[in-house]
Amino acid sequence: MAKKLDPSFFLRDVLDVAPELLGCYIIRVFPGNIQKRYRIKEVEAYRGEEDLACHASKGRTKRTEVMYGRGGLVYVYLIYGMYWMLNIVCSVEGEPQAVLIRAVEKFDGPGKLSREMEIDGSYNNEDITRSDRIWIEEASDTGIRYSTAPRINVDYAGEVWSKKKWRYILKK
Repeated sequence: MAKKLDPSFFLRDVLDVAPELLGCYIIRVFPGNIQKRYRIKEVEAYRGEEDLACHASKGRTKRTEVMYGRGGLVYVYLIYGMYWMLNIVCSVEGEPQAVLIRAVEKFDGPGKLSREMEIDGSYNNEDITRSDRIWIEEASDTGIRYSTAPRINVDYAGEVWSKKKWRYILKK
């Protein structure tokens, strides 16, 4: 049986956590106690107020407050008025960092995967290490290989931050 990731996993720097999430499984429990497993295959890292692509670059707001919490909390926000983005907060309290889950097997794109998993605003600030409706389990295989690439749709952050290769993609 796969082991659920514990809080200490998420209390590290996002640049360490993000690639280690590749190959792990998001477990989602739907009504009727129906459990589905989704293997993580692509993520993006967002690292603090200095990262101009990170929501926390604007400082503490109602929207970003959860990012200032301790690692392991879920950060969910709505874009374009219709897509929920699933993020996991990383690092220690007061250091706003998060990993955006960009793709899981069979569902490419953060909006598509959130729709499939029925993720909405009610998940915001939920502790993924203690939740009984969503959690992450360690990868079942070892020797995970991945590539890196610039993050997507962050040109507004300027050349330095938009070119950071903080997108991690699982190799087959």
